[in-house]
Amino acid sequence: MSIAARLAELGIELPPVAAPVAAYVPAVVHGGLVYTSGQLPFVAGDLPAVGKVGAEVGAADAKDYARTCALNALAAAADAVGGVDRLAGVLRVGGFVASDPGFTGQPGVVNGASEVLGEIFGDAGRHARAAVGVASLPLDAPVEVEAVFILA
Repeated sequence: MSIAARLAELGIELPPVAAPVAAYVPAVVHGGLVYTSGQLPFVAGDLPAVGKVGAEVGAADAKDYARTCALNALAAAADAVGGVDRLAGVLRVGGFVASDPGFTGQPGVVNGASEVLGEIFGDAGRHARAAVGVASLPLDAPVEVEAVFILA
């Protein structure tokens, strides 16, 4: 099954590629891989929440935002290569969670990204990963996700 067909089956519509908020491009293709810049959980150009996970933002909501970040990364990668069906799988995901000092659930938050990519790509969505707690993120976003995709 194609990735586009799988997205349709799951009822997932990829968002438009988020405009960069600084001096970078959303994705770069090199050597059979597509590297995305860190993607924030933009929905229609806006952040659904701001603040630290474990304080202003709950872990369950942050997990949903990580899912949104992953879909934004997938959209950026697909745009860079001319369509989602040019992507064969996921090599690596990096997740950054703006964390209250006592919050230690970063892996559970970043699961939002990993799980949706697994649903979309199946076994080809299994990937290496980092889930890192940070003091702050751009625009006070609670979560940021970057990914490396494999070209078909």
